[in-house]
Amino acid sequence: MNVRAVPGSGGESPRPGPTGGTGREAEAAHLVELMARVSRAHEDAFAELYDLTSARVYGTVLRVLRSTDHAAEVTQEVFVEVWRQSARYVPGKGSVLAWMTTMAHRRAVDRVRAVTSEVSRDERYAVSGIDREVDHVWEGVEQRLDVERVRRGMASLTAIQREALTLAYFGGYTQSQVASLLKLPLGTVKTRIRDGLIGLRDALGVEA
Repeated sequence: MNVRAVPGSGGESPRPGPTGGTGREAEAAHLVELMARVSRAHEDAFAELYDLTSARVYGTVLRVLRSTDHAAEVTQEVFVEVWRQSARYVPGKGSVLAWMTTMAHRRAVDRVRAVTSEVSRDERYAVSGIDREVDHVWEGVEQRLDVERVRRGMASLTAIQREALTLAYFGGYTQSQVASLLKLPLGTVKTRIRDGLIGLRDALGVEA
C-alpha cells in the first residue's frame, strides 16, 4: 500500500445534483462503500478514497500547521492511519469525511505539540547546559562566563533572536531546518542568528 505524500487536485467538493443535496448524499454513501472495501485491504478502493478526500484532509491539516511541508507529511500519516484503522469506522457515528478530518485535526495538533515541546526543551538546555564549542563567541562564553551571566545575556536578546539561536546552536538544527520550523525565509533566519550572536557577544562583553 503506497500513499502519495502531497495531495493533488482530487477531493474537490462534489457538484450538487438536480435535487440539491443528492450529489453530496451519493458521495457520502460511496465513501462508506469504499471504506468497507478498504477495511478488507482493497488497494484500488483506498486509491479512490485518497483521490476523493486528500485535498480536504490536507486543507484541514494545513489550517492548523500553516506549513505546506509539515502538512504534506501529516496528511501522509493520516492516510496510513486510515488504511490501518479502516475496520474501526462505524457509519452510524458519522460520515467518512468527518471521521477522517477529525483524525487529521488530531494529528495536526499532535505535530504542533511535538514541535513546541522540542523548542521548549532546546530553550531549557540553552540556559542550563552551556557546554559546547560552536564558534569564538561560545568559546569565550565557556571560558570566561558562568551560567547566570549567559542566562542574562540570552534574556537581553529579542525573542526572535533568542528563538533562532536556541534552535541553531542548542537544538542541533541546520539553518535550513530552523527556517522550516519558524516558517521564515532562509535569509531572514541567517540574519536573526547573526544579529543574535552579535547581541549576545556585546551583552556578555566577549571580544570578537
